[in-house]
Amino acid sequence: MLISFLLFSAPVLLVIADTLLPFSLLSASLSPSSLSFKTLSSHFNNYDFRYSIIDIPLTSIIRSAVIFCVYSFCDGPRLSRGPYLWITTMCSVLSLIYVSLKAPYLFSVSSSEKGEYVRAMEISLFVCSLLLAIGHIIVAYRTSCRERRKLLVYKIDIEAVSAWKNGFPGYKKIPKEERLK
Repeated sequence: MLISFLLFSAPVLLVIADTLLPFSLLSASLSPSSLSFKTLSSHFNNYDFRYSIIDIPLTSIIRSAVIFCVYSFCDGPRLSRGPYLWITTMCSVLSLIYVSLKAPYLFSVSSSEKGEYVRAMEISLFVCSLLLAIGHIIVAYRTSCRERRKLLVYKIDIEAVSAWKNGFPGYKKIPKEERLK
């Protein structure tokens, strides 16, 4: 039952992980103290695409917000073939491209200038962002497959119910007395 719950709620759990995990890695890589409004504003004021890593968690949050909004507005048929899979794929691919373009600039700075711990946290931040983007695509695909299977079962059930209501016109009914023999 727990596995079924985790599979059913995988899109929401992945959005939560995509929102919380990059910021926890960012706070660990920037300084031992927690992120405050003052440090965040100083990072935004001093933002440089080549050196700043503050935009990677923001990319994850924007990606997660868009995916969650689309997921929450879709129902069964729209989850199966509608905008959820396509928008999730588009957001994930765009964030993969952004992170892939940013990586060479950020990792061109030598390790001795930053320190090994900060370098390891930056690498883990990039890998986390890449894996979560790929995870969103996989979960969206699995969700759309699951919803298509539900629609197929629902379609079969509707046909069975409509045939039952019409009295199975193609089949001869067996009288009750003969069924009991």
